[in-house]
Amino acid sequence: MTDTGVAPRRRGTASGSSRRAELLTLAGEMFATKGFSQTTVRDIADAAGILSGSLYHHFRSKEAMLTELLSGFLDGLNARFTEIVESGVDPQADLDGLIAESFRTIHNERLAVALYQNEAAFLATVEGFEFVAERSRDNEALWIRVLEAGQAAGVFQASLDPALTYRFIRDGVWSTVSWYRPGGRHTPETLSEQYLKLLHAGILA
Repeated sequence: MTDTGVAPRRRGTASGSSRRAELLTLAGEMFATKGFSQTTVRDIADAAGILSGSLYHHFRSKEAMLTELLSGFLDGLNARFTEIVESGVDPQADLDGLIAESFRTIHNERLAVALYQNEAAFLATVEGFEFVAERSRDNEALWIRVLEAGQAAGVFQASLDPALTYRFIRDGVWSTVSWYRPGGRHTPETLSEQYLKLLHAGILA
């Protein structure tokens, strides 16, 4: 059985909490770039300049680190998506808002997005990580709800399959994490603007 529990935090100074956050960030970077399966506890400890045993003072296992990274990311994303859908004015504005928030997330949490993109399929087979697929389904349901509402209102084409449309949009948006870099030519705003132009008007002149 996979251990995904997070070790209790030690009582101590703020520096201990800060060190724990640094180790989690370092692990996230390595998981996202090297791969979770290919990254060992020793790799993380060596990169942090500590002994492997010292890492266990903060986390019970590397699975615990991955659990904390992904649960925080997915819970935050779902909360923001839910807020957009629940407070939206109309289906098109809601869909545009979901897309804009996705690009902002890619900008602000690039490593977490890359980690999720790289590991979600693998984690679907690993005991203890059921929450990843569950939260993904929650997010999908929100997007499909907006698409179906738009079809009912006559805003979106009735002939489109909502689930398939969602997948087209999802893959088109989130795959940009593989090439988007903060500080480059584009910003989250320009990416969103270009994507929405293509979505709304198509590519034909």
